[in-house]
Amino acid sequence: MSPLPAMATGERGFQPMQADDLDRIMEAEARAYSFPWSRGNFLDSLRSGHVSELLATQDKVLLGYYVAMPGVDELHLLNITVVPDFQRCGLGRVLLDRLEWQARQRGLAAIWLEVRASNTRARYLYGARGFVEQGIRRGYYPAAGSRREDAVVMKLGLDQEAAHAAG
Repeated sequence: MSPLPAMATGERGFQPMQADDLDRIMEAEARAYSFPWSRGNFLDSLRSGHVSELLATQDKVLLGYYVAMPGVDELHLLNITVVPDFQRCGLGRVLLDRLEWQARQRGLAAIWLEVRASNTRARYLYGARGFVEQGIRRGYYPAAGSRREDAVVMKLGLDQEAAHAAG
C-alpha cells in the first residue's frame, strides 16, 4: 500500500454524506470518470435514504465515498470512488471494508455491484475482496461516441452467522 500524499495525512474517518458535500463530490466525480454521476443522482440517493458515506481526513480532505441501496436481504453498491489523487493507496479496500461492515450491521446476505467490463483494476480489487462474477449486463454503461459498454455483475456473499454476531 502506498502512503497517502502529504496533503491527506492524519486521522481519517467516515461521515454520512450530506447535500452540503456535493460540490466537492461533484469535482471528484468529474475527475474520476468519463461519465460521472450527476448532482441529481446523488440528491436522489440521499433523499431515498441510501447508505452513503464519505471518507475524509480530520482537516476535511475528501479521500473517497460510496453510495449503496439497501434491499430486502442485500446491499447494492451504486457508486464507489477514490478521489484520483489518492488512488493506489489502499483506500478502495478501506471503502469496501466499510461497505461490508454496513451490510453486516443490517444482517444482509450479500452485496451486489456492477463494474465496467474494461475496468480491470476495479474487477481485480473486487475479486480479491471475495466478490464473484455472476453475469453480464449488455450495454449497461455509456461509452465514447454513441456506444455502450457491458457491465460485469458481481456478488459478495456474507456469512450470516458472522453478520448476526456483528450486530
